[in-house]
Formats: sequence, structure tokens, C-alpha cells
Amino acid sequence: MQILDGKATAARLRADLAVEVADLSKTYHRPPQLAVVLVGEDPPSHIYVRYKEKACAEVGIHSRTWRIEASITQDKLEELVSGLSASEDIDAVLVQVPLPGHLDLLAVQALVSPEKDVDGFAPVSVGRLSIGLPCLTPCTPAGVMYLLKHYGISCTGKKAVVLGRSNIVGKPMAMLLASTEANATVTVCHSRTADVAAECRQADILVAAIGKARFVTRDMVKPGAVVVDVGMNRTETGLCGDVDYEAVKDVVSAITPVPGGVGPMTIALLMANTVEAYKRRLAVSETAREGAKA
Repeated sequence: MQILDGKATAARLRADLAVEVADLSKTYHRPPQLAVVLVGEDPPSHIYVRYKEKACAEVGIHSRTWRIEASITQDKLEELVSGLSASEDIDAVLVQVPLPGHLDLLAVQALVSPEKDVDGFAPVSVGRLSIGLPCLTPCTPAGVMYLLKHYGISCTGKKAVVLGRSNIVGKPMAMLLASTEANATVTVCHSRTADVAAECRQADILVAAIGKARFVTRDMVKPGAVVVDVGMNRTETGLCGDVDYEAVKDVVSAITPVPGGVGPMTIALLMANTVEAYKRRLAVSETAREGAKA
């Protein structure tokens, strides 16, 4: 059984990005600029944003967080996000989820320019992903794909099962696995799936992203399967994933731990998306300058 070490893989990716950012910053006389909008006092969101800020500092990205009271109106939040998206000084914009219940998340996400949408959640970004056009990809699914590739796990011709159909993980995960780059045959399971256990037992690659502690048990896993656990659940005994790790580890060929698996990859791919958005903006600016000279 192989442990898919997201912590070590993410550290290596951040180190590579730091070298690239240092070189680009010298050439273009500024680092990448990431704007984060954090609304309200959701504790996990505040912890996650601190991790992002730490990763930005490590990579050399300049990060600024707008910490907003939960009482902000929809109009005021949309005004803020629109301004950040339009700003020439900012390369990437991230609206931390969840938002307080009175705010329309989809309306806010739609205001983020696809070129700056490092979370990959804006409707245009999702549409481009669905038809295979270049876009900034949602960080958690992208992190899963990066981890599989890093460990030499091919998806081609494999049966992949995704547990969960959220806009953040499940749906984009299924699209990436079914893409022409991965070529898996994908089943998405959800609360109305007739026999989830039976579907899981067919999976060569099982991705669990439903937010239920230790939901995936030994009898649900095909011998030799690759299991990716996206879950992060707080229980009385500490953090655990959506997979009963101790019960299935002797059955699988590879598995991600919790913590130390997909979580670090999510933040590392946010850094990679920010650098990619920065490079694309620089390329556009360079092309415009060359055109002006001509």
C-alpha cells in the first residue's frame, strides 16, 4: 500500500513555484498579487485563509485579505468584488466560501473575471472546464489530479467513482477525471444513489468528498483500488476523513491520509493558479506593448 503524501508533494510544488516567482518578479519588477475576500467569522474559513497567507509568503506572492463584517449587503460585496476584479494591480481574486446565508454566492462569483478566478468557481470558468477549454481549475480537484500524476497513477480506462456532487469538489472532480487528459469512466454518487456501496466496489479510483466521517468502510472498497479522501471532519477523537483509513488501508493499493493528503494540495494549487493568472496577464501586457511598438 502506497501513501499519497500530499504534504510532501505540496511542499515540493511550492518550492518550485518560489523559484519561478523569484525569476519572474525580477523580470517584471513585481510579484503576483492575490486578493482574498473573507466575509464573516466562520472559524474554518479564517484558519484556511491564514494557511493561504502563509503559503503566499513562502512562494513570494503578495497577498492581501479584505476581512469584511458578516452584515455586509449584497450590493456592497458585489461592488468590492467587481472593483478587485477590474483592478490592474491585482492578478488573482478569491472569495472565501461559505458566505453568510443572506448573500448570493453565485452572483458574487460571477463578478470575478475568468482570468483572475483562481478558485475556478465563476460560471465562465466552470463552462470552459466542462467543454475542455483552457481555464483556471478548482483547486481541490486540480490538487487530486496533480497528486495522482505525481505518483504515476494513470486514470486511462479506469473506473472512477466520485462520492459527492458539490460545485466545489464533486462536479469539477468528475469533469477532470472524464477529460481527454485523464480518460477515466466516471460515476458520480450522491444522496439519491440507489446503492452507493455497490458503486464504490466497482471503482479502480474512488474519490470521497461528502463530508461524512469514516463513511467509506472496508466492504465498500475494491481490492487494489486507489482511494482519495477529500473529507476533513472534526470528531471527538480528532480530524478524520470520509474514509475509514484504518479499516481500508490493507485493501487498497494507494490512499491519501487525513490530514496530510488532499488539504495541502488544495492550497498548493491555489498558489499555482495565482502564478498562472499572473503569467497570463503579463503575457497579455507584453503582447499589447509589442503591438503598440509596431
